[in-house]
Amino acid sequence: MNKQILRLAIPNILSNITVPLLSSVDTAIVGHLDKVAYIGAIAVGSVMFNFIYWGFGFLRMGTTGLTAQSYGGKNREEIISVLLRALFVAALVSAALILLRQAIAGIGFYLIDAPAEVTVLAEEYFFIRIFAAPAALSLYAFYGWFFGMQDAKTPLLISLVVNSVNITLDYLFVYHYGMKSDGVALGTVIAQYLGLFLAVVIFFAKYKSYLVAVPFKKIFDAVKLEKFFTVNFDIFIRTICLVFTFSFFIAESGTFGEDILAANSILIQLWLLLSYGIDGFAFAAESLVGKYYGMRNRTKFIAAVKYSFAWGIGLGFFYSLVYILFGNEIVSLFTSNEKVVLIAMSFFGWTIIAPVINSWSFIWDGVYLGSTMTKQMRNSMLISTIAVFLPLYFLTRESLGNNSLWLAMTIFMFARGITLTLTAKKNIFNFLKT
Repeated sequence: MNKQILRLAIPNILSNITVPLLSSVDTAIVGHLDKVAYIGAIAVGSVMFNFIYWGFGFLRMGTTGLTAQSYGGKNREEIISVLLRALFVAALVSAALILLRQAIAGIGFYLIDAPAEVTVLAEEYFFIRIFAAPAALSLYAFYGWFFGMQDAKTPLLISLVVNSVNITLDYLFVYHYGMKSDGVALGTVIAQYLGLFLAVVIFFAKYKSYLVAVPFKKIFDAVKLEKFFTVNFDIFIRTICLVFTFSFFIAESGTFGEDILAANSILIQLWLLLSYGIDGFAFAAESLVGKYYGMRNRTKFIAAVKYSFAWGIGLGFFYSLVYILFGNEIVSLFTSNEKVVLIAMSFFGWTIIAPVINSWSFIWDGVYLGSTMTKQMRNSMLISTIAVFLPLYFLTRESLGNNSLWLAMTIFMFARGITLTLTAKKNIFNFLKT
């Protein structure tokens, strides 16, 4: 079981690491141009796409669980049907995003009140990159399907190719062809479509045999479609709550002053870096739990859950140890402003305890996704956001100041873990007893 978990988790962790790396390189490339506005344009444009793509992340998460269950049950028809349904939804959503791009941009740039020059450049970036939506969302579907097929190496390969090409094109367009933030956007578009082409090539090379059994009539089977959309709608609501919480955290940080905003922004990046690592084990749990759920193998199902928790929480303790030993040095990598470093370190205790608490809820997410018990995930997130995070922050804001934000965020993550734990006995561990 340990070998299976590591075989899936390590490629996922390596793939996840490329996400912040690409963002950092994009910023560094435009950061050496003559105007600081280019950095702002990339940041604002990226925020908008993060909202869009996080919202439709269910195309990966929902596809993994459904595919893994069909794979475990050796249902070849349903295995390929899940992929085709996901690709169909990706095509519809991306077409809508492109058709409604003017309205989306209008709302987005209204809500993000950036300086005029930054807004102009960000709009240019947005209207180029939006045409990558069909490739980006289709890649979500392929990634989820590959994970469900217990194949973590293919998404890693595609991610490495996409990000390497993206970085190379960004450099060429900006420094050799005189483009600016628009060159970064164009590089992303080309790289995403290259990634989709590679995914299709690998699919036909490794999984072509599954197309023999493709049941076109069953792809749009009413019962299967209902489950597909129910699972994905629950994930959508869960993700929107998560995006709202992190966005609210940053927005409220600004009310305490620009120095605290800068410090909080750095510390929350360390929370995100944590998620990129532990999510590797969450993805492994998702794949294995789904497979054994489909096989109806209770013993291996429970073993997959327990071992995934052991690895995930173990990595959480490792993160905490690193933060204890090298906290000041890590924060100093993000800024040379001594005042911001001092402020960040005064709140660093919250970051030290975060890895162990957060890893608990991350692994549960993988378990529930693999079991396609997304209703419980949705309810847990709604309770944690509406009944825990917001009330706790507003009740303690006046007395605790910026600590109220960190307290609310920490208890929010703890509440996610505890609510999923309380429903696990009924929903997770008892499903195969009969």
